[in-house]
Amino acid sequence: MNAAVEQRMVAVERDCPARMVPSGTPITLPKNSFVTITQARGGNYTVSYRGNLARVDGIDADALGLQREEIHYSETSGDVPQETHVWDTLRTIYDPEIPVNIVDLGLVYGVAIAKNEAGHDVVTVTMTLTSPTCGMGQVLANDVRYRVSKVPNVDEVIVNIVFDPPWNRDNISDEAKLELGIF
Repeated sequence: MNAAVEQRMVAVERDCPARMVPSGTPITLPKNSFVTITQARGGNYTVSYRGNLARVDGIDADALGLQREEIHYSETSGDVPQETHVWDTLRTIYDPEIPVNIVDLGLVYGVAIAKNEAGHDVVTVTMTLTSPTCGMGQVLANDVRYRVSKVPNVDEVIVNIVFDPPWNRDNISDEAKLELGIF
């Protein structure tokens, strides 16, 4: 989203929580340390710190001296979530290692919107990971829960991570293959 900050060295302005990529191990980037932003997409950041990659959530953008990006939705009709808004939101979530969103990467298998017994609108996202051992899987699932919960009229988000069918490179959209140079 904000390509202008990619590959830029910044000083961390406050202690900042992050997760090592690809393990997902939580770390803290100390105040006044230097990091290089290697990817800034979808409002989240991948940084290089002491020779390792780490993912910084968009809610901590201020620690990198950046402004938090917010998702804005076009008009909503009625009082139920619009599936197009859910898909648009999912396209703002990027793999921390690959500059492709999870939809074009082929990780999202489906979206369902239904009312639960209490009458609340529940969005269920069925998705997979590039590998069953992906350490960032829970981070991506939490990103999906958080961001989709911001879609107008969504009361609850359920993320189902499945491995059948397994992900493979054929799942990647043609546009993303072209961007990655793997066509």
